[in-house]
Amino acid sequence: MSVADAGRFTEQTMTAAMHQVAAGLGVSAGDARLLHLTNNAVFALPSAAIVIRIARTHRLHDRVSKVVRLAQWFAHVDAPAIRLAADVEQPVQVGRLLASVWKYVPPTSPAPTAEDLGRALREFHTPSVPPFPLPVWDPVGDARRRLDEAEGLGDHARGFLVGWCDRLEPRLAALRCATEGQLIHGDAHVGNLLREPSGRVVLCDFDATCVGPRQVDLVAVAVGEARFGGDGSYRSLVDSYGCDVTTDPNWSLLRETRELKMIAAAVPLLASSANIVHEFTTRLQSVMEGDHQARWTPFAKLISGKLPSPARARSAVSSKALLSVELPDQRPTRG
Repeated sequence: MSVADAGRFTEQTMTAAMHQVAAGLGVSAGDARLLHLTNNAVFALPSAAIVIRIARTHRLHDRVSKVVRLAQWFAHVDAPAIRLAADVEQPVQVGRLLASVWKYVPPTSPAPTAEDLGRALREFHTPSVPPFPLPVWDPVGDARRRLDEAEGLGDHARGFLVGWCDRLEPRLAALRCATEGQLIHGDAHVGNLLREPSGRVVLCDFDATCVGPRQVDLVAVAVGEARFGGDGSYRSLVDSYGCDVTTDPNWSLLRETRELKMIAAAVPLLASSANIVHEFTTRLQSVMEGDHQARWTPFAKLISGKLPSPARARSAVSSKALLSVELPDQRPTRG
């Protein structure tokens, strides 16, 4: 059995779950299409005007209920956020999986930009904290939970990631104590924006939404441009939002924390996708070597099959070999 067929959270498993959710809602899934397959499997059902979002890791089920409650509050305060589907009791359980159901936003031009993100974040950061408990920003805790649910993670890689968490934890605790906790999205990048037919740009994907330092919401675009390449999107975000996080005294810590998140996110899915295994190995090795110039490939491109040609060639290497590769035993640099 190949690694792509072995995991609990494969595309086939998620597709079957999506059909069960659609059947329970009494809607057709005939035109369903997969939008994302990372921490969540996200399916658009245009004819039913809904999007079904299924959590792919059991340990993150608490986030689904949190996201549903947040979405209800966002609608109440008219925050720039995607809305839940009407008249659906949420979250929706299907077997051991949990799903949420959202209004479908059809593709609308022009596509959202980093400038739009800056404006949306300024509006998103304006409301006070919701009148119900939210988790405190804890990226190390999130990473540890993903490690607990790892499938196919080698001992050497696990040891490095655990040690990385151990080193970051006290530094992040000190940062939380030194900064005011405010409502943050937690994973703010252009890929989590949608433009509604009215023209309003709204945020989506609130799994990481919590109380924490506002600077966190500016880090994803800066690190993404460094790792994935870009055309000045981060500068557009700075101009629109009015703050440059790369000049923050805690920038190196925030950057390192974001990279931990970008690597740990793949850990529960290693037994479900050979492409994810390859990219996980690439990312981890570059951090171990302290290589801040190494380019990564977005998981969305791996899912869609739009791999750059060198990566496509390397993906022929067996997943088992990638997981057992001897990686250099070095710590991430702090520069």
